[in-house]
Amino acid sequence: MPKLRVQGMSVSLDGFAAGPSQSESDPLGLNGRRLHEWMMNTTTLRSQMGLTGGTTGIDDEMVADESVEIGAIIMGRNTFGPSRGPWPDFEWKGWWGDDPPFHCPIFVLTHFERPSFDAEGGTSFHFITDGIESALRQAKAAAGDKDVSLMGGDTVSQYLSAGLIDEMYIIQVPILLGDGSRLFSSSENPLEWELKSIVASDAVTHVRLHRPEI
Repeated sequence: MPKLRVQGMSVSLDGFAAGPSQSESDPLGLNGRRLHEWMMNTTTLRSQMGLTGGTTGIDDEMVADESVEIGAIIMGRNTFGPSRGPWPDFEWKGWWGDDPPFHCPIFVLTHFERPSFDAEGGTSFHFITDGIESALRQAKAAAGDKDVSLMGGDTVSQYLSAGLIDEMYIIQVPILLGDGSRLFSSSENPLEWELKSIVASDAVTHVRLHRPEI
């Protein structure tokens, strides 16, 4: 059965998935880029960016792992772009330019209506105003037999609180951000989760969790 999963989210030791003061010039917030330095240095990601060199080992193996097929993605508006409130216009097409790297339907949670649009490479964006469960139904329908992935700390937190996530792959990065977009809140029940695997490199710790079958 298709699952709703967090398929790789870097989190600081104090629980933040992005730093404070996110903006168009600094989409990950103050010091938020440090959460992803481990990944940017891997051979696999550098190769995808047309660069040579990089690290091998555990971190590179995790980035290269394509064993999970993702058929659709749900993301928050903060992940899609920097504007807040009513859309100032429909010119902004997301952080990724004309050819986003997703190649599947994207469902963006927002309070303000906006028409869907298609990008290059098979990516399409759809804007959902009637809640997280509606977004999940539409994403699962679009994904078919593949899984649905979540992007954005606030979005993951909402689905966690609603008890809708099946599996999580979290990368714990040994930094402290102090403030920002917090992944976990007191409303989630940690006893509902079981450890699936844990491996560590010199840079980060890779943690996979899943909900036990009922």
